[in-house]
This record gives sequence, C-alpha cells and structure tokens, in this order.
Amino acid sequence: MPAALVAPTRPVLPEAGHREPASRQAKRMPATAPDFSPQRTADGSLTLHSAQLGERYHSTHGAVQESTHVFLKNGLEHVGKAQVDVLEVGLGTGLNLLLTWIRCLEGKLTVRYTALEPFPVSAEQLTTLDHCNELAWPGLHEPFIARMTSEQEEPWEALGGLSFQKLPLAVQDLKAEAVADVIYFDAFGPNTQPEMWTLDVFQCMFRALRPGGVLVTYCAKGEVRRTMQEAGFSVERLPGPPGKREMLRGRKGSLIADNVDPCAGNAVR
Repeated sequence: MPAALVAPTRPVLPEAGHREPASRQAKRMPATAPDFSPQRTADGSLTLHSAQLGERYHSTHGAVQESTHVFLKNGLEHVGKAQVDVLEVGLGTGLNLLLTWIRCLEGKLTVRYTALEPFPVSAEQLTTLDHCNELAWPGLHEPFIARMTSEQEEPWEALGGLSFQKLPLAVQDLKAEAVADVIYFDAFGPNTQPEMWTLDVFQCMFRALRPGGVLVTYCAKGEVRRTMQEAGFSVERLPGPPGKREMLRGRKGSLIADNVDPCAGNAVR
C-alpha cells in the first residue's frame, strides 16, 4: 500500500466515537425504513424503493449508470489526479464506493475515501441488492458487506489502492478544511431531506474542498444551484445521466481554471 494511503496521513476528520446531538440527528429518513424494498432499474441493477416516501436510492433509469455518470465520470475522473481524496455525503447502498473501488482495482488510481452516513443500510438489504455480483466482481462481496456494516471507524486499507473510512456523522460535524478533491453529494432529494440542501450544509462542504476541488450531485434544481453559488461554488449545469436532463457540478475556484467558457450555457454564475 502506498505510504500516502496509510491511516496516519488521512485528512483530519471528527474524532471517532463522536456523536451529533439528537436534536441535529433528526431526519425524515429512518435508519433502515421497513418499507424499503428492492427495485430493478432500467440498466438491470437494483436499488431500494420506499412506496411510503416515494423515494429511491437511485434513478429508475439505471442505478449503475447514474452513479457512474454523476460521481465517477464528472467527479472522480474529472479531477484528473492519480491520488484522490473523496468525501461522500450519503453513503447509502455503497454503490458509489464500490464503483470507485473497482476503478482502483483496475489500476487507474488510488483513493482515500471518507463517507459520512448516520443511517446505514442493513446487511440484509445490501445482500439483496448484490451489487458486487451485478458488476461481475463477486470476490468483493464479502469484504464489501463486512465493511459497509461494520461499526469500526478506523480506516480500512482495501486491496487495489483504496483506503476507506465510514463515519456515522452529520455533515455539519465536518470541521476539517481543504481535505477533499471531490465530494460525492448523494443525499436524498430536497423534498425528502430538505435539511441536507441548506446553505449551512453547502458551506461545510465548500470548506472541506481543496482549491480546485469539485462537488457533484444528481440534483439540478434552480434553488439548489443558487444555494451552491451562495456558499461560494462556481457552478456548472452538465448533461445528466439517462432519464435526467441535467446535473450540477460545483467547483471551489474559477471555472476558467477548468477550461469552462464563462459565456457558455453550462457555466452558471
């Protein structure tokens, strides 16, 4: 394992074992909602769906396609670095983590991956989704499930250049600054979790990014875009994944540094 990935060199995040006060932990989404059930999406991959809430963990047009397009293509791969620090807000079913791990195993890069998830998906639900076999990496199934459901908060050095740490924290607890190259912002939508789409949350994530770092999200609502801008991001509207016209990418710094024409339609000031 490269020296840059060992635990002592990880970004300084909230201390393991710290818990957010119950008043701030209150969310509309329960830990593992009993009515969440598997649903097949258009690309053949599974997601979890709640009929009661009218909410899914991924798009019905394709869970893997959405994660690959939004978070890997326009986030992880966009930063163009061989060693990347990823912060995920909303680990969910772990699909973004798994796809990132596979990129590492393919020898494309090394990643230090920190995920904030106060409400983890259960082992039973993860086993039902069976993402590893769906992606033709059955050998990853056992370590993936074990780590996704572990309460251990110390970094895990996986095979292939991935270092992973899962913390049961709210994003408001993230006090560190300039520790991430890319943020996967994958919370439930504003209608289900409005408290995750506030100015305070985006300011916390803006501080966590290094200069030139990016935040990517599937959500392209105008209100979300304006909140990101108010937090300091330079925001682009990008083509969305199948079934969705647009997505958003926010950059900490000028879009000119990203070779984006500020007069073009996708650059939003």
